[in-house]
Amino acid sequence: MSEKPASAPLNLDAAIVVPVYREATVIGSVINELKASFANIFVVDDGSPDGSGDIARQHGARVIVHPLNFGQGAALQTGIEAALADPTIKYIVTFDGDGQHSVADSVAMVDRLRAGDVDVVFGSRFLDERTELTAAKRLVLRAAVGYTNMTTGLKLTDAHNGLRAFTREVAQHIDLKHDGMAHATEIVQQISDGNYRFVELPVHILYTDYSRAKGQSLWNSINILFDLIVR
Repeated sequence: MSEKPASAPLNLDAAIVVPVYREATVIGSVINELKASFANIFVVDDGSPDGSGDIARQHGARVIVHPLNFGQGAALQTGIEAALADPTIKYIVTFDGDGQHSVADSVAMVDRLRAGDVDVVFGSRFLDERTELTAAKRLVLRAAVGYTNMTTGLKLTDAHNGLRAFTREVAQHIDLKHDGMAHATEIVQQISDGNYRFVELPVHILYTDYSRAKGQSLWNSINILFDLIVR
């Protein structure tokens, strides 16, 4: 999240949905960076035992709390529904809570939706060279993309990137049932089924020691692939 947006309107018609589980170390700074460009930040505390939700609330986010850890898919669904309850919201961005996503990329996605010729914007790590990936992780992620493209009919370069944006109409048709990482393919499938117009934009994913420890390791990528195949 090191890049800063070129301009910082509050994007009053957009909402950021942030699923959170045990992010007390970084969630305050994540919210602070988002607030410079977005007024509507919905954090879903997915049963965190470390006070993540309280910290997010103290920094100005709207916080919804799951009593138990239901998984990222469930947290995203809760956040999307909360954002849709506000009739002024026209665009929704999903954004990870571990500090690896760029606010500037999120602003660019909303601006792209405002152009009116697409309904969904997917972030891709593979459209430029900014994101540093090991060869092994790149290979596993490419395999996951191939599987998703084959099963959904959409042709993407990066199907398991948590940074994505869609219009209110699309959000109203998102209905996530998978609580694990397979929810990312579920989103792609539902967008394919709805024949929504989509585009990919290059995004910078900043892998830090913290985010790797939180689950951005090669092993986690393998788990994503396994989850996809099993489900």
